[in-house]
Amino acid sequence: MNGFRGGGASDEPASRPYVPAGVPAGLPAAGGFGSFVARARAAGELVVQPRMGMADPLRMRDGLLATRAADAVTVGTLTLDSYTRTGDLAAARHALAEGVGLNGYPIATHSADTTRAVLRGVADARFPVQVRHGSAMPEHIVRALLAVGLDATEGGPVSYCLPYSRTPLREAVAAWQRSCELLASAREFGAEPHLETFGGCLMGQLCPPSLLIAVSVLEALFFRQHGLRGISLSYAQQADPRQDEEALTVLGRLARELLPDVDHHIVLYAYMGVFPRSPGGARLLLEDAARLAVRAGAARLIVKTTAEAHRIPTVAENVRALETAAAAAADERARRPAPPATPVTYAQASGLQTSGLQTSGLQTSGLQTSGLQDTGIEAEARALIGAVLELDADIGRALVRAFAAGYLDVPYCLHPDNAGRARSSLAPDGRLHWSSVGSMPIAGLADGGPRPPILGSAGLISALSHVQRTYDARAATRSAVGDHALATAFPATAFPATAAPEAPFPETPRAPAAPPRTTSTPRRELGLTTP
Repeated sequence: MNGFRGGGASDEPASRPYVPAGVPAGLPAAGGFGSFVARARAAGELVVQPRMGMADPLRMRDGLLATRAADAVTVGTLTLDSYTRTGDLAAARHALAEGVGLNGYPIATHSADTTRAVLRGVADARFPVQVRHGSAMPEHIVRALLAVGLDATEGGPVSYCLPYSRTPLREAVAAWQRSCELLASAREFGAEPHLETFGGCLMGQLCPPSLLIAVSVLEALFFRQHGLRGISLSYAQQADPRQDEEALTVLGRLARELLPDVDHHIVLYAYMGVFPRSPGGARLLLEDAARLAVRAGAARLIVKTTAEAHRIPTVAENVRALETAAAAAADERARRPAPPATPVTYAQASGLQTSGLQTSGLQTSGLQTSGLQDTGIEAEARALIGAVLELDADIGRALVRAFAAGYLDVPYCLHPDNAGRARSSLAPDGRLHWSSVGSMPIAGLADGGPRPPILGSAGLISALSHVQRTYDARAATRSAVGDHALATAFPATAFPATAAPEAPFPETPRAPAAPPRTTSTPRRELGLTTP
């Protein structure tokens, strides 16, 4: 059997996914979540994933089934409710008892038998499910997900503490250490647990790429230090595709260099800030995220829907978003196929001794990817990572000390443990720049001349809505002049400068659409390659 199921006919019914001999139906195969993504990438497919969580078990099951049935290579999501995220399980129990709506699935409140019933016949080797939560203190969540047979989740001691809670960073680091060790213990039972950093999504927007990369890598190293061997590193789409492509390329290089003994991949999040209000603008933004993922070598994409600016999306809207992203990714691959990345061996890793996690200085080689300008993102990210790792061999203690000293400083973040001296600005072309680096050890590393001024309130509001205005205007222009005329008139790949919404915006020319899929076998199915 071919490892990827979906290009043509198959003797195997679509409703009965292939698993190796000896693996009971409904249980993950060896390798789990990370192995599934690796097989998809080897098959040339982008894995797409929704944000989805409903309190009612039947609705949650229906959502997972719909995700699995989408015409895309998908993984499932159990997004948890706010009470569970903050550990207020009494409030979650009360809400369920009173029929009060929750904004996610209360995995620590529903019985393990209930959640197993939700997953039975849905989550397996062909459709792994990840728990997404947002908790600074996630031990109760990890215990609950392990109890129902899941072993994939996400977050981090920095990324789920500073933006989302008032929990002291030291306490979050300690809780995440215990949670990592608890999750890693699943390996004793034949599982390969997977943990995704949220570090590349700090504040969702207006955080320059070098800091996103540094925190994502540092959280991944923290996970590795505490027993995880399946890790994904995140990055959130920002406002300029060229800057994002450079950033994702740097993140991939650093991951290969510093995590040579870990099964890892890169996950891109569709834009996390103010979303376009028009369905056309939202769809264009999602399509650009999928194209960016393909160009920059990300293996997985977290999607957003056309309803993001208005309300919680329906299951049907999530499915449409998954299929839209998959189609855009396939179109991008057909238009400009990219060669596979060249792995970096342990012997080539520079400076970092992974056994003790001590560094004598990370290499500072410039960006060497053809066609991408080196704007200093890599130099800044390396400087930040190196400065933190020099503070302590224990990465958790190093992170606490780094924020106390201002070596890491998240702009516009109000957490008491954040120095709050760093500021960023959005250039007219959509690129993010540092206005002030505070005490971070990156002064003078990036090009671009004098730093832009620190944003006032009006400038901040304008920057926050830049992407929404841009894409809504692009959608309006496309509707008015048509795809062909727009591509002919505006062939540039760059985003426009910030301008009045009625101005026409450049767009990458679109390749002819791929022929419609006629096979009755959904593209979603990824089997395990047989010997």
